[in-house]
Amino acid sequence: MSLTWARPLALLLLVLIPLYPLLARRRRGESMPLPRSSNLNQTGYASRAITILPGALRTLVLIVLVLALAGPTTAGAVVEETSEGIPIVIAVDVSSSMLAQDFRPRDRLTVAKATIASFTESRPGDPIGLVAFAGEALTLVPATTNRPVLQAAIESLQIGLLEHGTAIGDGLAAAVNRLRHFEGEGVIILLSDGESNRGTIDALDAASAAATLGLTVYTIGVGSETVAPVPIGAGPAGFRYAELPVGLDEELLMEVASRTGGRYFRATEAAALERIYEEIDRLVPSVVETTRHVEQTSWVAPLLLLGGLLLISEWGVRGSRWGVFP
Repeated sequence: MSLTWARPLALLLLVLIPLYPLLARRRRGESMPLPRSSNLNQTGYASRAITILPGALRTLVLIVLVLALAGPTTAGAVVEETSEGIPIVIAVDVSSSMLAQDFRPRDRLTVAKATIASFTESRPGDPIGLVAFAGEALTLVPATTNRPVLQAAIESLQIGLLEHGTAIGDGLAAAVNRLRHFEGEGVIILLSDGESNRGTIDALDAASAAATLGLTVYTIGVGSETVAPVPIGAGPAGFRYAELPVGLDEELLMEVASRTGGRYFRATEAAALERIYEEIDRLVPSVVETTRHVEQTSWVAPLLLLGGLLLISEWGVRGSRWGVFP
């Protein structure tokens, strides 16, 4: 712990303080101090000590005031402040087609959840939120740096969470809404495997709103390029699958990304999806700034308090039966 002075030149006034007793003694020589009647019988060392005590207290008051005027501060602990990185919201399609088993040995949603979890863990300084959409949109968690909460939300993604359908516009609008209060740039990563056939908000209108707010949208289309085993109903042993054509609206996802200065990606297998998130991680560098400063403690107020107490003590001694009248 080091001591510094805001106005070190003020300490030169300490040189003048020894003059105060001389001036006080000269003043007492001009007007003889008269002891109180109750103090006439006091003799010896105790009497002399009590007699000089007010002057000593006044000298201490002057010393304390000069020290306070010089502004002493001490350096304490080093405080680190970390600013948040780039806010990101991930919008995930949870329509029934996400159970298609063309990302063998797992379905699309399972692979997407694992990839998203890995992506979020690699960016601990970024506030990241999660939106799920199917026939409607739902914010599962707002943008946060609390990774356990976010990971729990990612794990909760499942088919049947929302109404059937694919409302890309609603999902994108919900993500935009979660980022509109952040200052500066923000990023939305929207993943879907279908065509927009539900919802109340047009996807391109939502993209235009994102662009107005300075948000960048990266879109990801997932699924095979021709046909894929898609669940068509539930049976006694689980879902029944059939090979069906892919209904992905790539033109819409491309336009959404283009309007915001983002990019469109296509993932036809699990490894491709992992590479896409790695590429997005490269395109969106995490800007986390850590600033350090030393916590300063000012001693001006304590010194002023001490000076006040000493002055009150002086007045108390002068007003007591041991005091003297100048």
